[in-house]
Amino acid sequence: MSATLKSIEDPVTQLSGVGEQRAAALKTLGIQTIADLLEYFPFRYDDMAAKDLSKVTEGEKITLKGTVANEPTVVRFGRKKSRLNFRLLIGHDVVGVTFFNQPWLDKQLVIGQETAVYGKWDATRKSLSGMKLITSSDKAAFGAIYSTNKHIRQSTIAQLVKQAYEAYQDVIYTVLPAKLIEKYRLLDRRTMIHDLHFPKDPEAAKAARRTAVFEEFFLFELRLQMMRAKDHQAAGISIEYDNEALKDFIKTLPFELTNAQKKVVNEICADLKRPLHMNRLLQGDVGSGKTIVAAIVMYAAITAGYQTALMAPTEILAEQHARNLANIFKDLPINIVLLTGSTKAKARREALKHIASGEVNLIIGTHALISDDVVYHQLGLAIIDEQHRFGVNQRQALRQKGQHPDILAMTATPIPRTLQITAYGEMDVSIIDELPAGRKPIITRWIHSNQVEAAMDFIRTQLAAGQQAYVVTPLIEESEALDVKNAEAIYDHLSENFAPDYRVGLLHGRLKNEDKEAVMNAFKADDYDVLVSTTVIEVGVDVPNATVMLIFDADRFGLAQLHQLRGRVGRGSVASTCILVADPKTQDGIARMQVMTDTNDGFLLAQKDLELRGSGDLLGTKQSGVPDFRVGDPVAQIKILQIAQQEAIALVDQPNWQTQPDNRELAGYEQSELKRHSTLD
Repeated sequence: MSATLKSIEDPVTQLSGVGEQRAAALKTLGIQTIADLLEYFPFRYDDMAAKDLSKVTEGEKITLKGTVANEPTVVRFGRKKSRLNFRLLIGHDVVGVTFFNQPWLDKQLVIGQETAVYGKWDATRKSLSGMKLITSSDKAAFGAIYSTNKHIRQSTIAQLVKQAYEAYQDVIYTVLPAKLIEKYRLLDRRTMIHDLHFPKDPEAAKAARRTAVFEEFFLFELRLQMMRAKDHQAAGISIEYDNEALKDFIKTLPFELTNAQKKVVNEICADLKRPLHMNRLLQGDVGSGKTIVAAIVMYAAITAGYQTALMAPTEILAEQHARNLANIFKDLPINIVLLTGSTKAKARREALKHIASGEVNLIIGTHALISDDVVYHQLGLAIIDEQHRFGVNQRQALRQKGQHPDILAMTATPIPRTLQITAYGEMDVSIIDELPAGRKPIITRWIHSNQVEAAMDFIRTQLAAGQQAYVVTPLIEESEALDVKNAEAIYDHLSENFAPDYRVGLLHGRLKNEDKEAVMNAFKADDYDVLVSTTVIEVGVDVPNATVMLIFDADRFGLAQLHQLRGRVGRGSVASTCILVADPKTQDGIARMQVMTDTNDGFLLAQKDLELRGSGDLLGTKQSGVPDFRVGDPVAQIKILQIAQQEAIALVDQPNWQTQPDNRELAGYEQSELKRHSTLD
């Protein structure tokens, strides 16, 4: 094949020794093209430079250099098992060397010849368990180690990477603009790939990895910022709301908005007026007042003659929103309809008719709002509550309704900076970082399971004072049946324990929706003093009289989920307490319980959760959209991530950036390889 026709997008079968079977094995590692292979970077390196014997420590992996002192012997035992022994003379010292299951090495060992062996040092026996015989052809003193699986050997990957680099190095083009390479002292792409696979020393590997991390973050952020720019340029709706009517409505509220609420209302309303499509994320900690912000911007859209839709993840939450908003808007010309999976056929037909005619201007519901038969009259604003609980396709479906409505996504899960930049990098972000006046902080205590009776005594004192309590049991494994059994066992115990003075209710995921609502309404009406519940109460349910929450097996939850649960108390004017029952077996578990008792700051907890559990677990689901990077760690390397984002924004903000000479390779890469590597798809 001539060099001009080569492309790093060629299949790996172009390499010598890669037939159908080996190609299938490489595919299990995600390697199908030359580019995949060249970008399959080592996860660590073994230092092959020879060590001074006097400085070697027990168990250390080292390279020793000396002279072969005797004829190697091979002892065979069992099927395909063998042991090769010889002695290595290093100065005045003699070291025994053993290789297991590599009998062919005896042909490479000649008495009196200088050789180097890489292996694990046994100080007691003064011997080396050999792993690799370093020959004159091994130029690198610093050897790459790759992730492998049962289908393919480490040595095979190394050999193929070497072959691919030698054959294709001339078609490896630098994609980062020269200005960025100069500004941040980065390597060109060919050198980066070479030094990641074949570094001469640790410093070379470190410099190459630094470039690779920046490149990966920058290309990811470039894709996000291009999506954001495209979204902003999409034909949107200019919602010319009645500003005076909006001001009058805000004056009728029984409380003063916090400065943070005022700030985000202004940001969202400014977006509504722009003729561009809004795609904004509103995040605020538990109890920060997102619902009233949503009500204000809903009303703004309605004053301009548009319909507004609010999509919630559960029927309980949708019903609560409908009740709360009906109360907030009771004196205004706003017609509300609730649409969920439980809506009866006749009521549903009526609702659909009124939505299509425009008689209804506020539609609240679950994913039923995106059903094919729901036709909106003039949908201007769609709000998605607890948006991380919806799949990408569901969010997209709501955006496709009507005339491409403005989108406001809300979440009470505080999102640390790392995730704002990655999972939500294409959205504009508004943050309510201030709690309303008068809110008392929730006191959090951590106890062991042998202290539960003392906690029950504390709950009794709260109940005697006229307050109510939640007792939460976790989802044990991924089984609703076990979850319910656990909840019912605790319910039976507490019913007996608190009888006849106090009444205990039970709420879990297997109840029918109407039964869930009946139990929740009974608790709100103070018909139950204690509510035993699974995590169905995690989001949104509001009972101001509940001042204590006991959470069993708290170490089974992530910090973000514990914080969400804790936010169900402390919603009134009385000081509230959250008691975590846990017997963690690991340092991580202990650390998570301690940080819960140390802070009520949801953003700090979210960052800690990210550090302790990893980004994939933060929102409890891979649907969170957190990308898996090949070389970069967005938590540990957030500074590089932030710089990459800033540079991607600056580039995309330049008119016609793709046509500038400095960006030619980058623009081409964006068209082809960027799509292949994007972790968003």
